[in-house]
Amino acid sequence: MTVVEIPPPLPVRDRTGPHERAAGAVSPMLRRLAEEEATGVLVREHGTLYLVRGRVVHAESPFAPGLDVLLTAHGTLAATAWQRAAERTATVPETARLLLDSGLLPEGALELCHLDALYDAGYFALSPSSTPGRFRYDGSPGAGPLPSVPVVALERETLRRRLLLHRLWPDPATDSAPLTRAAPVAAAPVTARRRAVLERADGVRTATLIARELGRQAFHTLVDVRRLAAAGLLAPVRGASAPAHTAPAPPPLPPTPPLLTVTDPDIALLKRLRDALEAL
Repeated sequence: MTVVEIPPPLPVRDRTGPHERAAGAVSPMLRRLAEEEATGVLVREHGTLYLVRGRVVHAESPFAPGLDVLLTAHGTLAATAWQRAAERTATVPETARLLLDSGLLPEGALELCHLDALYDAGYFALSPSSTPGRFRYDGSPGAGPLPSVPVVALERETLRRRLLLHRLWPDPATDSAPLTRAAPVAAAPVTARRRAVLERADGVRTATLIARELGRQAFHTLVDVRRLAAAGLLAPVRGASAPAHTAPAPPPLPPTPPLLTVTDPDIALLKRLRDALEAL
């Protein structure tokens, strides 16, 4: 019998750069903007990212509650106080600065809620898109008093969240479709937090609408929704169209105030505090 030795395959050059291999390069365009320390606004299909010197200072998405919702929903700030400040300013950073200067908003509460809102909206803004992103260079999209985060940190957290949702329940239909309660043979016990989500699953509301009504981060609501779906308590309405969303237009850009940055250890500490509060 003749033995034929098969040669090993030829090596293939890895054309991805070291930074893309390190963090997954969720958005190569965003990564390039970070490397060149660009300042301006990146508009994507599902959200908008604001950059100052290559760092993300603010994020918005029609699928995530804004900073105003997270601050006012649970008594951190009176809704009327935010509304009055917003009427006198043009952007979220300007509104936050006015509230800080007037003593109506503690700096620590603002930083924590801002980071929550940034990662929440950033998750949706970096979701897979069918259209290319557009970046508008501008030398003065001021960060105001809001902290900034590295692009690598936002991409890493986005990838972690995608993996978590897939592990909880692999069907992504629950993220965008109207939700309805199922009728299991024996209802499994649920926490008060998830019960609030389940009670609002009426066949019309989506996870995004439920998150806004509850004043919670959209991603945390997706986690609750997928856990409920895995338990057989909740299901998407098949064939139903979710309410249309329109990405917010970028607001006018104010003059550049001093940039406040938060280091990676600071971000990790704030995230641990947030997760501890969410577990209560």
